[in-house]
Amino acid sequence: MAALAGSSSFFLALLFLVAISASSAETQQQLTEIKMSLYFQDVSSGPNATTIPVAGIATKHWTFTQFGTIFITDEPITETPDPNSAPVGRAQGLFATTGLDGLNAHVMVSIVFTNEAYGGSTLQIQGASKQFEGVREVSIVSGTGLFRYARGYATFETYYLDIPAAYSVIRCNISVLYYSQCGLQSQFSFHQI
Repeated sequence: MAALAGSSSFFLALLFLVAISASSAETQQQLTEIKMSLYFQDVSSGPNATTIPVAGIATKHWTFTQFGTIFITDEPITETPDPNSAPVGRAQGLFATTGLDGLNAHVMVSIVFTNEAYGGSTLQIQGASKQFEGVREVSIVSGTGLFRYARGYATFETYYLDIPAAYSVIRCNISVLYYSQCGLQSQFSFHQI
């Protein structure tokens, strides 16, 4: 019985040391919040399309409102609504019309930063997007590089729409929390809100 009590004491002491070590490591990393606005340059048809349908129901027309249609996207992201403004990165991923009524889409997009400040870092966006609402909110579920362990949310707003040209500018407002002491350092270089 004494041996059992001794090993229990040792186990509790070891558990206490592990908890202190984990707590100490956590306090060394600072949780930082960044808010930014980015602009997705979206072209949905023609030879320079940045968003295209790749799958859907065989007997139906593959549109943004047709349940089951899957789109792939690789859109340039800029600092301002002007397509000729400084590039920030690319929005690469897919989304699918998941509402039977065609009103909701499920979005899975990586913001792949290519600018000098964050080149190589990413933010992962995922969630249900109510396609025809003025502001659509989705989750930021992760990140890489400077945004390791990121979490937060993003909103999408249609900033500009030209239906005949199949061109739109989507403002993406981001609020993200991440650990700023993950071994990588950089200055924030584009528009903060």
